[in-house]
Amino acid sequence: MPVITAGIIAAVASPLVDRLRRIGLPRALGAGLVLLAIAALAFGVGLIVLTGIASQADSLSARLHEGASEIESWAKSLGIEAPTAADANSEASASISGGFQALTQGVLGGIDRLAGLAVFLSFTALSLFFLLKDGPQIGAFVERHLGVPAPVGHSILGRVAGSMRGYFLGVTIVAAWSALLVGIGSLVLGVPLAGTIAVVTFLGGYVPYIGAWTAGGFAVLIALGGSGPEAAGAMAVIVLLANGVLQQLVQPIAYGAALQLHPLAVLIATIAGGCLFGTVGLVLAAPLLSAAVKIAADLTAAAEGGQEAGSTPPSAPSAGR
Repeated sequence: MPVITAGIIAAVASPLVDRLRRIGLPRALGAGLVLLAIAALAFGVGLIVLTGIASQADSLSARLHEGASEIESWAKSLGIEAPTAADANSEASASISGGFQALTQGVLGGIDRLAGLAVFLSFTALSLFFLLKDGPQIGAFVERHLGVPAPVGHSILGRVAGSMRGYFLGVTIVAAWSALLVGIGSLVLGVPLAGTIAVVTFLGGYVPYIGAWTAGGFAVLIALGGSGPEAAGAMAVIVLLANGVLQQLVQPIAYGAALQLHPLAVLIATIAGGCLFGTVGLVLAAPLLSAAVKIAADLTAAAEGGQEAGSTPPSAPSAGR
């Protein structure tokens, strides 16, 4: 998993190293600078999210329990039996307490979890540095050992890398659009931690479908705890629109040029990849399918060009030769 994660990041970030190399920096120095920039960005985002949650944890937890009690009274008014509504309230309260304990304490607690995370991040950073630094040499080695002619291998790797970059560019555009909508909705509704909600929504967009709806659940939970059930209901509508109808305004534009796939094909490939390979399949299915389609088109065009060249009769020698 660290190597796969590093490979995905390297495929997207390697043009930055190439650009630094063209302006005169040694490739090793450029790779180190890009790695430090990525690490600083990840640290900053994590700090914003965790600090925001921790600063509001006590008040949000109390408001969430109040919201659960209000929902219980609504359930009773709708005709649901009192014991059933009370049981739902108690279960929701227990889940709320456990969820906030995991958010505020569980992230920082547990030496085994911290040790596992440290090992994962260390191997990821080490793999990423070498993939950025020695990308051309590693690519050339892979091209020679794909079992195909070198030009075909070069085309395959180029198409895979290009599809990955285009896909994540599209994901970034869609995630930024959704984060903008949800963030503005949070501000309008007066929900606390609007910036944190926007950041979580943006990050969730990088895990297709599952991440967006998980981030939406986080936004609704914060709205319930910070502003009550009415704001939570309004936030749920905003999340549905941001991840549904309104997302379709930019998704075809963001993905169309990069992947050259029908949105239904992207959906089917993503679901199949997730079922077969988990989160890695969710993330990689669409760009790899796009790369496969482009590679097949390249091979077909090359084969047709070879046939046409072979069928063209040689020109007659000139009289002077």
